[in-house]
Amino acid sequence: MLDSSHTSGSAVEFADVPTWNAAHSGFAWECYLGGSPASAYAVPARAEDLRSLPPTLIQVGELDLFRDEDISLAARLLQAGVPTELHVYPGAYHGFELNCPDSHVGTQSLRDRDHALVRALHDSGAVDSPANYSSPTNTPMEGSPL
Repeated sequence: MLDSSHTSGSAVEFADVPTWNAAHSGFAWECYLGGSPASAYAVPARAEDLRSLPPTLIQVGELDLFRDEDISLAARLLQAGVPTELHVYPGAYHGFELNCPDSHVGTQSLRDRDHALVRALHDSGAVDSPANYSSPTNTPMEGSPL
């Protein structure tokens, strides 16, 4: 949820899906912004200088209304020299990893998230090899290797 304008192609294409849609997102932005203007400080898509941001993991489903804004930010981060990892999960909708954590795509997204967190927090490189790391197959709330 990076752009409060909801004008990207995927935001328009998936505006009325039954999961997380434009109405839900609009309400969330209203709650988050609390009536304040959508500044670059509060809305990541409006930030101009991304150079000082930390390494970033972006995960999004192919059928998510946030897909295009997430891909756009990932490209901008890379252009700014920020180490960025982007995963677009085929056939997945917003919240798939919470709704279906034991599905193949849900398990993969949680594994990708856990690998990125371990790399960021431990910076040892030891988890780059699947032989050195075992991702949980439980729900996102259980079994964290951290």
